[in-house]
Amino acid sequence: MKKVSNLLHTLKPDILMVFVQIAFAAVNVMYKLAINDGMSMRVASAYRLAFASAFTVPVALVFDRKKRPKITWRVLLLAFLCGLFGGSLFSNLYLEAMALTSATFMLAMVNLIPGITFIFAISFGFEKLNLQAAEGRAKVIGTIIGISGAMLMTFFKGVEINIWSSNKINLLHPHLNQNGHVASHHTEFRNKLLGIPCAIVSCCFYSLWYITQAKMNAEYPSPHSSAALMSIMGAIQANIFTLCVERDWSQWKLGFNIRLLTVAYSGMVASGVVVVIIAWCIKKRGPLFVSVFNPLQLLLVDIAAYLMLEEKLYLGSVLGAVIIVCGLYTVLWGTAQELKKKSQLVPLGNTRGESENDRVVSPAI
Repeated sequence: MKKVSNLLHTLKPDILMVFVQIAFAAVNVMYKLAINDGMSMRVASAYRLAFASAFTVPVALVFDRKKRPKITWRVLLLAFLCGLFGGSLFSNLYLEAMALTSATFMLAMVNLIPGITFIFAISFGFEKLNLQAAEGRAKVIGTIIGISGAMLMTFFKGVEINIWSSNKINLLHPHLNQNGHVASHHTEFRNKLLGIPCAIVSCCFYSLWYITQAKMNAEYPSPHSSAALMSIMGAIQANIFTLCVERDWSQWKLGFNIRLLTVAYSGMVASGVVVVIIAWCIKKRGPLFVSVFNPLQLLLVDIAAYLMLEEKLYLGSVLGAVIIVCGLYTVLWGTAQELKKKSQLVPLGNTRGESENDRVVSPAI
């Protein structure tokens, strides 16, 4: 029994990260169902961040009541930018892109974020382009591979892949099209033309959030309170924006349906509970460990979307997703090698300070 207990304790971060990816996959499926139900994604984003604030503020008050740093104007500015880049802007663009494309496509695009972050980090001076070392070359090559995979997914469709066709469950409401296949192909092309830029820009804003969050951690090293401040700022921004542009007031009504379930779950679980779990896992195993689990979410959403949301699988999408994941792991390998070299150079007395700076809390997608 003691061996089993020790094994479970060792595997606890792994089990929790699998739960995190399942939770994220469920969010994407729920959003697609809410989109099909006619819910405005701007309203969904506003409600999600409001629910996230309602959850994270009490958590911060409880866990950080004795060790909360002083909130300065600089901290509030950084929280505003974190809420903007990682909350309101990212959420609105991400959900709009999902409404125009598919859940599978968006999850594949999200795996570009490490590569885009690497490019931004070099541009802002947080990273150095070291092509002399193997890890430096790996990060550059991995970034190029990931972008190539995204381009393949975007511009190459290929043959349709049909598996498990008899066991599929369609949870979406059927939509009739009076103009037949011609109109549906035209609409699909137009949606993709608008959705792809939204997806790319949303990934760019998420990467900017990483850069801003790094500064926030240095200025305000309190993960629970930092997440609460970001949620509050994001909720204020998203609600003001939505109130200005959403003229259909019926969209704000939430009954006991998929809309309420989606915003409540995504706010309290995905942007609440999961954020705390990710923070704990980063504390125990580091940010690289958390990033390695991202492709699992893509696989889960891919299967769920195919079996339950009537999304079609094409050869180009599968190949593109595989290439993106290969690029992601190449970048992560390079990052791991760099962290290993840095840890060997840092004196033992400074390791605690290093671990504190590495606690970057990632908001749920």
